[in-house]
Amino acid sequence: MTDVRPSQQMRDLGVVQEGAAILTTPARPFNLPTERDEAERIVDELFAALNRIGQVHPFAKGMGIAAPQIGIGRAAAIAQPPGDAPAIILLNPQITSHADETDEQYEGCLSFFDVRGLVPRPLEITVETTTLSGETSATMYGRGLARLIHHEIDHLNGLLYTNRMLPDIDPIPVEEYRQAGRAWAYE
Repeated sequence: MTDVRPSQQMRDLGVVQEGAAILTTPARPFNLPTERDEAERIVDELFAALNRIGQVHPFAKGMGIAAPQIGIGRAAAIAQPPGDAPAIILLNPQITSHADETDEQYEGCLSFFDVRGLVPRPLEITVETTTLSGETSATMYGRGLARLIHHEIDHLNGLLYTNRMLPDIDPIPVEEYRQAGRAWAYE
């Protein structure tokens, strides 16, 4: 029996893979509360995908998935923090501010899971989202959670983490990545 590559495993679980146009196309925002039923349906599909993926791959740093990654070009994503914290639902998310201080950490992406890339990101971001009833709310996220949520918002803006990597840095094969199964490291 041959080993299945991580990206093939994600494809088999219904994750759209790199090269698909939907991954580089900005997602369409919801008109809430008018499109509440549509938003709820898509969030349910995201949770189902998150559950499928979580059953076959552990994520010590948390994980997220954006609607374009399951073939839906709408502005919805879910971020699952590490541990038992509840998932964060992101509808029409926009980063409204970010810290000047950044750090670089390796990130992976379900849409090209064979590699990991060193990505600079702000240590804090403030994100405005829309609730199903149409109100907006803002939340500040820090460190690993800021990184995770920023990654998902990038997906909704048609960006992959490779767009954020410094020009002289290339992703490394997952076999060379040595931080699997560990939480984010911050001083």
